[in-house]
Amino acid sequence: MARARRNKSYKLTGIYDRRSRDVPFNAEVAEVEVDNPLALDPGEKIVAVRSVRSDPLGRLHAHHQIDEAQYRGGRAFQSDWERAERGPQAMDPTREYVDGARTREPVTESQRQAVLRLNRVERELGTDGAALVHDVLVLGLTMDQIGQRRAVRTQRWNDYFARRFRECLDRLALIYGFATEG
Repeated sequence: MARARRNKSYKLTGIYDRRSRDVPFNAEVAEVEVDNPLALDPGEKIVAVRSVRSDPLGRLHAHHQIDEAQYRGGRAFQSDWERAERGPQAMDPTREYVDGARTREPVTESQRQAVLRLNRVERELGTDGAALVHDVLVLGLTMDQIGQRRAVRTQRWNDYFARRFRECLDRLALIYGFATEG
């Protein structure tokens, strides 16, 4: 009996393409290069898809409106803000119940360092720049929404806020060490 012949119409290059082709109709996604978690060699990259719908910094970076240093400076600011934030916290069910009296958690060294860096950022950017960076990077507002909050609704103001935000990102890149002066 003769052996059946294999069909040679398949492509080997498509085997490792794990990007999703099924995205919701209202999804805003961008392709990014990330470190390969399964790589055998250090520094190997793969292309992944990330959502940029509620991430203004990611959207600007994906559309090449800001460079890598500005992007990393913005992410470092977001990281410091999250580390330093001490707002309402969830109840820990593993801790012993004591009449509802909760002792405050001590401030960690990383929180203290984050607060110091945020204070330096506010000094460097000024009150208006720090407020603009907070509105975009922490609250996730668009330039149009920032204009509405400040009662200025023209395109000229939106352009001003966008230009000022990029200047602030340049400054953040310098503060966090992702760029050099000059």
